[in-house]
Amino acid sequence: MMNIFLLSLTVLFVGGIFSLLSYRHFNVMKVGYVIITAVGCAIGIYAITIPLHGAVVPSFSRPWLHLFTLSFSLDALSAFFLIPIFVVCPLAALYSYHYMDKIEEKGRIGVSFFFFNLLLISMALVTAADNIISFLLVWELMSLSSFFLVIHDYQEEDTRRAGYIYFVFAQAGAMFIIAALALAYSQTGIHDFAAFATLPAHIKLIVFFLALVGFGSKAGIFPLHMWLPHAHPAAPCHISAIMSGVMIKMGIYGIIRLYVELEDTSLIIGQTVLTLGMISGILGVVYALGKQDIKKVLAYSSVENIGVILIGAGIGMMGMSTGNMVMASFGFAGCLLHVLNHSLFKTLLFLGAGAIVQKTGTRRLDELGGLIKRLPLTGKSFLAGSVSISGLPPFNGFISEFLIYYGAFHGLSLKGSAFLFAMLSILALAIIGGLAASCFTRMMGIIFLGEPRTAKAAKATEAGFTMTLPMIFLAASCLFIGLFPAPFVGIVFSALASIPALTPIDGAEVTLLAENLGLAARLFLAVLIFSTLLRKLLYRNKVVVQAPTWGCAFAQPSVKMQYTGTSYAMSIIAFFRPFIQIKTNYSGIKRIFPRKTTYKTEVDDIAEVCLIERIVTPLLYFLGKFRWIQHGHIQLYIAYIAVTIIVLLLCV
Repeated sequence: MMNIFLLSLTVLFVGGIFSLLSYRHFNVMKVGYVIITAVGCAIGIYAITIPLHGAVVPSFSRPWLHLFTLSFSLDALSAFFLIPIFVVCPLAALYSYHYMDKIEEKGRIGVSFFFFNLLLISMALVTAADNIISFLLVWELMSLSSFFLVIHDYQEEDTRRAGYIYFVFAQAGAMFIIAALALAYSQTGIHDFAAFATLPAHIKLIVFFLALVGFGSKAGIFPLHMWLPHAHPAAPCHISAIMSGVMIKMGIYGIIRLYVELEDTSLIIGQTVLTLGMISGILGVVYALGKQDIKKVLAYSSVENIGVILIGAGIGMMGMSTGNMVMASFGFAGCLLHVLNHSLFKTLLFLGAGAIVQKTGTRRLDELGGLIKRLPLTGKSFLAGSVSISGLPPFNGFISEFLIYYGAFHGLSLKGSAFLFAMLSILALAIIGGLAASCFTRMMGIIFLGEPRTAKAAKATEAGFTMTLPMIFLAASCLFIGLFPAPFVGIVFSALASIPALTPIDGAEVTLLAENLGLAARLFLAVLIFSTLLRKLLYRNKVVVQAPTWGCAFAQPSVKMQYTGTSYAMSIIAFFRPFIQIKTNYSGIKRIFPRKTTYKTEVDDIAEVCLIERIVTPLLYFLGKFRWIQHGHIQLYIAYIAVTIIVLLLCV
């Protein structure tokens, strides 16, 4: 199966090269690219079926530069993280068929398609890398290919700035990963991950926490999340969908893989991961509530969902540390299932956002409204994604979050600090769930209900077929997993059962609970459908009176007097004022009969404010004192190099 897996990556690479060479024949390029990418992903799905069920797949090894060996292999954990890559990415490729038509320079589209497939290939190889060198090479390839996708619209200054921010965080994270893996290699002298289990206990902790910073930067863990709200608005929407729905999960994969390879069940590891998850989950959704840019809302929502995933992982790790295998079972099951679920509904929401932005020309919530009648398929699909991400039945988000809850409740039987962390995780999940529901009722209400706030919103029409079809498929997938979760929980436990460190975990109780949850979800949906039909029947011959809502005593209220995203969320945001920074711009009422007044608020990311004001700005001021060194004289530059070499030789 390893050969078939490599064949799928080869096909994807051919698709990327094809898009580079055929951009002059635009329609041929688009059709060929989508077909080749779909075929490559289909082959990839077939390739992971055997390792996904626990079978051993021979590894692929080749010497590189006569110094190192590139080694790749597939186990069930790798195969599980490949599912979102091979399922979601071809849908994004299909979506791009019409979405990219607005770009006048067709050559740029071919370049974008090439780097898109290169990102797919690198993510797939990240999950398959079997030693340090292989992992670092493909990890860097993933970062570089995604960087070029972020700066697709490089003519825009904001896009270039977003690219720089993403690149800095990507490379800073890579430095911590390199430090962790280099430390492990210095102790073992072996490049293979399998040797990590032999490390001394204190070295294992250092390696894990160094890598946690690096992988956390890629995953978007607070406060290492700052690149997300810059990169996602800058990138095309289908790229944002893949980066948020799939790529950031590579950070989660790195954390879980390293935990497995180290075979370290120290309680401090689980508690640290759980704490980061709670902080990321709560603050991520609070910042999402305070943003006006639809893509920034979704970016911060990704921080929140990474927090939920980490809470599940932390509960699983704590269960392993304390010998509570039921807690570990539900924690890891909820964690991995939420990885899959989030890849589906977050991709759906970003694709929906792309359709909205393309048809209205704006990303600001308060410039939208009334779109459910103008973009019905997009609106209903977006509703499915909103219900899913809010963790409500009968959609998939409810199942994975319920499993994490259940694991946390089993942790209440523990003593000491483990009991405290389990209790805090339950409280954090409840807060996150309530805030997420508020966030996405705000999104749905402001974007799709009411009246259009701008002329472009009023004239918006439904997106093209190749854009709506992926959204419909993803919405149906979210519903299907919510109604029939047991098979997917079985896939999760196939991934967990293949890991020696997690073999004590028993999936029977989790699978039984998933079956019962699926039955409850199906009954809930049946009652919902019955209630809707009954209501239509009862009101069939009734006269329904339609009237405008109260206009606050204005004789001629305008659409601007509707609820805004800010007014909807301000009471919630104000509660978290100690943890956020709110900027207000209020012109005030200056006349007895005022004609115009403005009130604007913006919620700033406190982590970003602290980084810029307390670190970056003073550092730039200090470095500015040395600008005289950069004078433009090449002779002196050569002298600098010569002096540096002499000093190094003397030191040696």
